[in-house]
Amino acid sequence: MSELNKHPKRDSDAALAVGGEEPLVTGGHTFTTLTDKVSGIVETKTPPKWYLLFAMAVSGLMVLLGAIGWLVWEGTGIWGLNNPVGWGWAIVNFVFWVGIGHAGTLISAILFLLRQQWRTAINRFAEAMTIFAVISALVFPGIHVGRIWLAYYMFPVPNQMLIWPNFRSPLLWDIFAVGTYFTVSTLFWYVGLIPDLATLRDRATKLRKKVLGFFALGWRGGNRQWQHYEKAYLMLAGLATPLVLSVHSVVATDFATSLIPGWHTTIFPPYFVAGAVFSGFGMVMTLAIIARKIYGLEDIITIGHLEKMNKIILVTGSMVGYAYLTEFFIAWYSGNQFEVFAFINRAFGPYAWAYWIMFLCNVITPQIFWFKKLRRSIPVMFVASIFVNIGMWFERFVITVTSLSRDFLPSSWDYYSPSIWDILTFVGSFGLFFTFFLLFLRFLPMVALAEVKGVMPEADPHHYHSNEKPAKQSGGAK
Repeated sequence: MSELNKHPKRDSDAALAVGGEEPLVTGGHTFTTLTDKVSGIVETKTPPKWYLLFAMAVSGLMVLLGAIGWLVWEGTGIWGLNNPVGWGWAIVNFVFWVGIGHAGTLISAILFLLRQQWRTAINRFAEAMTIFAVISALVFPGIHVGRIWLAYYMFPVPNQMLIWPNFRSPLLWDIFAVGTYFTVSTLFWYVGLIPDLATLRDRATKLRKKVLGFFALGWRGGNRQWQHYEKAYLMLAGLATPLVLSVHSVVATDFATSLIPGWHTTIFPPYFVAGAVFSGFGMVMTLAIIARKIYGLEDIITIGHLEKMNKIILVTGSMVGYAYLTEFFIAWYSGNQFEVFAFINRAFGPYAWAYWIMFLCNVITPQIFWFKKLRRSIPVMFVASIFVNIGMWFERFVITVTSLSRDFLPSSWDYYSPSIWDILTFVGSFGLFFTFFLLFLRFLPMVALAEVKGVMPEADPHHYHSNEKPAKQSGGAK
């Protein structure tokens, strides 16, 4: 700690980017102090607070397992499903969690290809969040039909009854889209981890050193290894980028290919992608604010990083608001009485309360980020990020339930409300997510050390030379 305070002013000034921008790393960190700071989180004794949070997360996971066990025993009748609302909270939760997983790949892949250096402080745990959110999402396609023991029908594998999956089924589209997204995101996350695992390996002893050495794949940091690493990382970023746009487009197409008023619309794919990035950044913001405070990472995940994320939340929230208004315009312009009724019913029907919660959280709340003072206020951005995720869950609820509950025939209309088992399954999915996320925080570096070091002034080969005072010259030039 004493080394950190030796030359804070000098190092802070040195950290300023070209053009006088805010430094990406503050606090006078060098490569050594940065490594000690991030690695120390993993290497030190587990704090009691972590055990408390982990116990709460595992309790939520047990609730999920219990709810699924009862579902398998009793069937989907334990949920609040009725006729015509055959899609309830299970599908709402699936789309919600898939959306949450979009920010990690956007930060890692698209911002990497655009050479946005500020992404380096937040990309590691954003990528981890993506993987754990997709795992939480994948629970729901398997359980929402009740017959979990037949889940292998969703995969194109031969079976004893020679029944092959129906490739026209949206359920199969989801399996391919989300499965591919999960695979590429996991590879991308792991490849980025390799140099940092080697750093931890070199600082470890005994069994821990052997385990980390196995996963570090013999990394020594040589020039040839760095060349291969950067090529692999670039290729995976190129593969992951179209997935950010395609995965939620496929999920949106599940709705758009139906004939139900309110679903049968071509705006869904781009609208869902914007909403997914919006909700994903909301979750990253929530987790980043908590993690940086608990682990003292304010020098690495700076207020400048958070402000840039708030700008993206503002942009994507405005895009979502534009999509909401466009839906109403297109319904009116189409002249289709069923389509017009579907949207009037959303805003003023029995689920109007859900619609206006959605509109307030997703459209009105992000507009506060037009003001720099609010954009840089930790309490404001934390509350706003919570509202964003609440609003995006309600968006999925409004789209799914309002269109099904009142379709073409008034004789088949019915009001849908969740049962206690719907609620417990949803709460339990958070237990699954946070169990994985807390294990990640405890055993792996939450900040991408190698990437953060690459954007520090110390990485410039001329850094030390430029800080030296030029020698006095006499008798003319040498």
